Amino acid sequence: MSSPAEQPAAERFPNGPFTRYMIGEGISMTGTWMQGMALGWVMTEVVAREGLQRYEGLLQAAPHLASGLVMLLLFRLGGAYADRHDKRYILQACQLAQIVFAMAIGMLVAQSALQTWHIIVAAALLGVSSSFEMPAAAAIVPELVAKENVAKAISVDRAVFHATRLVGPAAAGYLVGRYGAEWAFYLNAASFVALMVALATLPRRPQGTAEEEQKRQGDHEANTLFVFPVIIVLLPLYAKNDLHANPQEMGLLMLCSGLGSVSGSLLIMTLSVARRRLAILTGMILACGALVSLSQASGLLWAGGSLVALAVGVSTLVGLANTIVQERSPPELRGRVSAVAGLSFFGFLPFAAILMGWMTDLFKLRNVLLGSSLCYALIGLLVMLTLGSKVSGEKEAAEQRE
Repeated sequence: MSSPAEQPAAERFPNGPFTRYMIGEGISMTGTWMQGMALGWVMTEVVAREGLQRYEGLLQAAPHLASGLVMLLLFRLGGAYADRHDKRYILQACQLAQIVFAMAIGMLVAQSALQTWHIIVAAALLGVSSSFEMPAAAAIVPELVAKENVAKAISVDRAVFHATRLVGPAAAGYLVGRYGAEWAFYLNAASFVALMVALATLPRRPQGTAEEEQKRQGDHEANTLFVFPVIIVLLPLYAKNDLHANPQEMGLLMLCSGLGSVSGSLLIMTLSVARRRLAILTGMILACGALVSLSQASGLLWAGGSLVALAVGVSTLVGLANTIVQERSPPELRGRVSAVAGLSFFGFLPFAAILMGWMTDLFKLRNVLLGSSLCYALIGLLVMLTLGSKVSGEKEAAEQRE
């Protein structure tokens, strides 16, 4: 039996490398949320300037389609690279690429030269970067902690991710309204430096067994379920056209969404395996009810409260899914599994974005939200009835106890 002094640092939670990575990621993600809010707002202005309001819903969704289609083509390659190569270097390269994209869009915005095709092309290029960044980022977190702390690490990672939504969108709303949207892009470019510094301090992944290293070089396939994203694409239209909000008010709406997401992430950290199914059902009910409420909201306060409830439900569902996937993933294949798991959301997003944008142009956004609630409820009920304990992880936990 080893003494406490002989215990590896990785068994302490949180340890130094994990803490440094979380700080860098938090700063970087704050900038990313700033850019996301500013880009959605700028897109509505560009569409109006070009006289394309008739196709506003489709054009708002077009960047998501461009990015998502690229990711559909490259997700397996990105996952394989995350398994075979040093994740630190992959993430460093992706940060550099995103700095270039953010600066380029910011300069076009500053010169009032931004056009819709610029945004769509930039989104496609970002899709290339995301195809490699997402699996590497998801797979590197479990490598920074001991096996028994993986679930905690993933929960903290998700909490940091969602906590940045409390700051980024509100800051972007202030910047857009006071100084101009280009500053959200410039500050986002600067924020990537913090994550690059953190990555430079992380230790190299420990060498696995010969069998594990051989599997990293192999080729594998996996299947997963697609989810139903809606409000991530249409929130700028909802804020501007239905609530008649200004940039600062839209930033506050996104802050409400971030508050709900943080609450959902913190809930997961205290959740036992036995309560996962109840949490999934609760998340589905909250999401469906919030979509109905948003379809009827007549003011910022009502809409903000609905977004809090929606974000609690969605972040609980997505966070639990991510935790269960990482718990079951073999370490040598975690990059590829993370790529497929990420694709289950972002891979379906472009098709949902185009569908929702087209339906919004035809039937108005409030009616689309109401219909989305019904679809979400039917799909969720079908999943729980057919998969049950497999979704929540209860079956696997029971087998381990036996």
